[in-house]
Amino acid sequence: MSSTYSQIYIHVVFAVKHRESLIAPKWECQLHKYLTVSIQNNGQKMIAINGMPDHIHMLIGMKPNCNLSDLIREIKKSSSNWINTNKLVTSHFNWQEGFGAFSYSQSSLDNVVNYIHEQKKHHAKQNFREEFETLLQKFKVNYKKEYLFNQVL
Repeated sequence: MSSTYSQIYIHVVFAVKHRESLIAPKWECQLHKYLTVSIQNNGQKMIAINGMPDHIHMLIGMKPNCNLSDLIREIKKSSSNWINTNKLVTSHFNWQEGFGAFSYSQSSLDNVVNYIHEQKKHHAKQNFREEFETLLQKFKVNYKKEYLFNQVL
């Protein structure tokens, strides 16, 4: 009998378009539930989710047949539609293009889950740009600062 066995853990980070602070505490929990169900409906496992008014962190347990780009594109599209349909913001809501994805081993999961759950506390000391650049540097991801974020000028 042949089977596929895997442990793939991906920490995904993505931002509201132009990094606007549009995710309100009033409906943030609903958004997290919506994203969790979306991940599950796509056959993956949500391990942790949290964020700030301008971005989201998720730790996902992934199956090897999942295309991460397709998964994130789908959940960003459907959650934007959900936010707009439910008129949770006064303007039109969109997520910024792209995302960060960082892989972790089983032995690191407790630390990553804690990091995600402590987002509010963490961001009292560091803004999103600094946090994201720190992740990119920690994982030795090459990037050009001028192309890192799409922002309102």
